[in-house]
Amino acid sequence: MTTKLKITAIKPYPVWVGTRNQMLVKVETDQGIFGWGESGLSGREKAVAGAVEHYREFLVGRDPMQIGRIWQEVYRSQYFEGGRVLQAAISAIDIALHDIKGKALGVPVYELLGGKQRDRIPTFASTGDEAEGDIAIERARELCAQGWQAIRFFPAGQNSRDIFEPRQSIGATASMLNKARRALGDDVVLGIDYHHRLSVAEAASFCNKLDRGVLDFLEEPIRDETPEAYESLRTMTDIPFAIGEEFASKWQFLPYIERGIHQFNRLDICNVGGFTEAMKVAGWSEAHYVDLIPHNPLGPVCTAATVHLAAAVPNFAWLETRVPEAKLGFDNSEFFPVQPRLDGPDYPVSDLPGLGVEVNEEAVQAQSFRFWEAPHLKRRDGSVTNW
Repeated sequence: MTTKLKITAIKPYPVWVGTRNQMLVKVETDQGIFGWGESGLSGREKAVAGAVEHYREFLVGRDPMQIGRIWQEVYRSQYFEGGRVLQAAISAIDIALHDIKGKALGVPVYELLGGKQRDRIPTFASTGDEAEGDIAIERARELCAQGWQAIRFFPAGQNSRDIFEPRQSIGATASMLNKARRALGDDVVLGIDYHHRLSVAEAASFCNKLDRGVLDFLEEPIRDETPEAYESLRTMTDIPFAIGEEFASKWQFLPYIERGIHQFNRLDICNVGGFTEAMKVAGWSEAHYVDLIPHNPLGPVCTAATVHLAAAVPNFAWLETRVPEAKLGFDNSEFFPVQPRLDGPDYPVSDLPGLGVEVNEEAVQAQSFRFWEAPHLKRRDGSVTNW
């Protein structure tokens, strides 16, 4: 690099990879250095692509090395700032700018964040959406045998695409987890993701049906819009909460961190605002002894970005990985010839410049977007409930 870089193009690529779309963003510069980012707003990729195109109109010609300034401008340059769609677009652009800066300086992204604090990133594995009861417990045994010491279950009824009755789910799920703890022993970390499908009363009933010491974390038991609801649930159980994957700014994390509501942040770097915002949340969390369990359900660009984040912060627990589950195709090697690869239950931290991920742009361009809709669940009485 001999002269100041300039952004020449920002290209949104909402493309079908495996069983869902991935919302990829490429930022190009006048010196041939480019970066890739990813948005985390699954199911609404067209909206994010539109936001990226709006930002492109004033970012072309800018210096991509001024990441912090660009973040402030894209956030503050409209009256209606923030929100999940805009923050998802900002996240993808911010990640791509970090990729560019790392490549331009010849260093991995974690060096831009203060350097790495760990060489390997431990992960948690999930038993899979399809597995319930004894099948899920057997799957957990297999994961333990493969080296995982942190395992997440899903509740009974998780895989339904039509009806979900919370009260029918909680009894069967509690019974499965009690049995799983007896079968797997006390050393393995066990969690469950209820995907915000419960009310406060239902979540409290579920916790009361568990034997003491069964769960190490309860993920997203209720919706996050009202911190006071989580505070109420907090008084009814001592199980650690893991929440925050839907949060789209440091301000959404504020009441949860400051009031001591949760113990693990499920921060999603592709939704919260990229590295720029994620590092602020991580530091704030460290001050309150809240560890990160980053949300990572997307593609290799998201995984690579999250590995760099996990390497650079002190308050990290486990990174979500989908690789051991039923083949989803999100890590398609045709699209991503260079990407993070698990070594046992860990991701080794790459020393390649930038994110250390490569995207086959020709393959991406040849792939089309497909409309995908999450299940619209209802109860047996016909009323709508949460997915």
